[in-house]
Amino acid sequence: MNPLSAPFPAARFRRLRSQPALRDLVRENTLTPADFIWPVFVRDGEGVREPISSMPGVMRLSVDEVAKAAVEAQALGIPAICLFPYTDPSLKTEDCAEAWNPENLSNRATREIKAAAPNIAVMTDVALDPYNINGHDGFVEDGVIVNDRTVEALVKQTLSQAEAGADIIGPSDMMDGRIGAMRTALEGAGHHNVTILSYSAKYASGFYGPFRDAVGASGALKGDKKTYQMDPANADEAMRLVERDLREGADMVMVKPGMPYLDICRRVKDSFGVPTFAYQVSGEYAMLQGAAQNGWLDGDKVMLESLMCFKRAGCDGVLTYFAPAAARLLNG
Repeated sequence: MNPLSAPFPAARFRRLRSQPALRDLVRENTLTPADFIWPVFVRDGEGVREPISSMPGVMRLSVDEVAKAAVEAQALGIPAICLFPYTDPSLKTEDCAEAWNPENLSNRATREIKAAAPNIAVMTDVALDPYNINGHDGFVEDGVIVNDRTVEALVKQTLSQAEAGADIIGPSDMMDGRIGAMRTALEGAGHHNVTILSYSAKYASGFYGPFRDAVGASGALKGDKKTYQMDPANADEAMRLVERDLREGADMVMVKPGMPYLDICRRVKDSFGVPTFAYQVSGEYAMLQGAAQNGWLDGDKVMLESLMCFKRAGCDGVLTYFAPAAARLLNG
């Protein structure tokens, strides 16, 4: 008889749940601080730790404070930090030139992190929205977000970030052809070991609202992003996008948002077997934090449970604002 189909009482599934040691032995997935990428918001100034009202517990940090955060992450065993700039509105323009300024916030923070915490990998965001007066990830011409001219600008942004010392380039723009263009440019400039973690399946989601507050983009956006971000109803399209980005030179791929798209995470991992990540986005974080602060949920418990679901769905890691708090719990 197949022991998996043995009837009760020969099969008592509770036997393996009866004590912590047995539960540890048979646990199918594990969660450690090494599974996290910590998204951090950086702003101008010195000694600044500015709370973000829509993301309880998350702050905009000045460059010096970001460097301290990187030291903290390194001590906690978190392997990577992802930078998102809160750009001064006066630097937002139609041509988005601040995106590839060697002295922009992202590049300055990258250099400071590499000096303060050399074992931390720095991931950067490639998209024009933090620098675009129109709030879009690409250039806007006659009301249309144009693709090819945007890709040319994204390549300049990519090279600027690589030259500042970024380890992981994170294209979040969803323009067609950008991965191939970035990979070609990186190779041509000698940045052979700079990796690309592509936002391959990024959906036009309602879960991004607090993030737009955090980077100061809420009031700037004109229209929506549905012509370049994915329709939430589509799954097969995500597989085609992942395949394309891998073919063009992506080293890793991402699904965004996270928990509402666990089915996509599982399909990506099963179909391609490549390093697969999910972004537990600002709206997901804010919902859990808000409920915990109101006493409706056990904050620590649901935090770890929500992170474990990504591992169970096949993800190799997750971008999460919970990273330092979760790492402290996991480290005991």
